[in-house]
Amino acid sequence: KKIKNPIGVKLGPKTSVEEMLSLIDVLNPEDEPGRLTFITRMGAKNIRTVLPPLIDAVSKSGKSILWVCDPMHGNTLLHGDTLKYRKFDDIVGEAHLFWTILKEQGCNPAGMHLEITADNVTECTGGLRNITVEQLHHNYTTACDPRLNAEQSVEFAFKLSEIINNS
Repeated sequence: KKIKNPIGVKLGPKTSVEEMLSLIDVLNPEDEPGRLTFITRMGAKNIRTVLPPLIDAVSKSGKSILWVCDPMHGNTLLHGDTLKYRKFDDIVGEAHLFWTILKEQGCNPAGMHLEITADNVTECTGGLRNITVEQLHHNYTTACDPRLNAEQSVEFAFKLSEIINNS
């Protein structure tokens, strides 16, 4: 049977070109535009070296892929033994590099995946309020993954707008 619905596949910093090309062949053998989306979650420190070869391989294959960035998951850190958090600057940095790399490679970014809340949480450090690691416990309410609070989300939107307008 053939898969008919759109598919999103998360690609991490250890994804090889061979593995990615195999996924394309299996998940979208007829190369239907819009069927397959790769969601990159490389981390700010890895994306510059990991993403370009993947994009280049897709370009050379002639396959139709949508590229989305998840700058959250690749930038998760641990405070102590159990408290997960993310740095705002790393999230913005990965989003900026994602956009830059795709544009350098002649591709159009298709979107961003963020974890946000309208609540005044302290789950990600940085931002205009400059939340510190020591302040994480003030209003850390997530049961799973750290989210940008409302203030950080708006700030990210403005920074993403600058990235888009300058590309």
